[in-house]
Amino acid sequence: MANFFFLVLFTALISLTHISAQRTAPSAQEFLDAHNKARAEVGVGPLTWSPTLAKETSLLVRYQRDKQNCSFANLTSGKYGGNQFWASGMNVTPRMAVDNWVAEKKFYNYANNSCVGSDKCGVYTQVVWKKSMELGCGQATCSKEAATLTICFYNPPGNVIGEKPY
Repeated sequence: MANFFFLVLFTALISLTHISAQRTAPSAQEFLDAHNKARAEVGVGPLTWSPTLAKETSLLVRYQRDKQNCSFANLTSGKYGGNQFWASGMNVTPRMAVDNWVAEKKFYNYANNSCVGSDKCGVYTQVVWKKSMELGCGQATCSKEAATLTICFYNPPGNVIGEKPY
């Protein structure tokens, strides 16, 4: 009887571990929710969380923190689309970083598929890029100016010249 009880308990623990491993971490869910809210506002489907992209961004933000004095990473040669946000003097939540990117919406002219004036809007268009399906993000707190560095990767990448984001 004791062996049967142990087997049932062991099976239950394995099932709970498998279920909890499939859940999205709170910060990941906050990144997803903020992105998917902006995407829904323009009629674009939701992104899904990619553990692979999250691992790559986590490694990159830690490298930037530890080896590059918390500076921006060069994302131009990567195989993913990317956004980054750096803020000093405060603890940045995932929603704050995404809201900062989405704030560039006011500079995007859909009819001309361009940014208004000299303002940039590429981080906004990456957030809402209809062909991007996966998201992974990472954050690091930097001792330099008590800063937070946030990087998100998107797969497939967006901001293809000549294409509209949605």
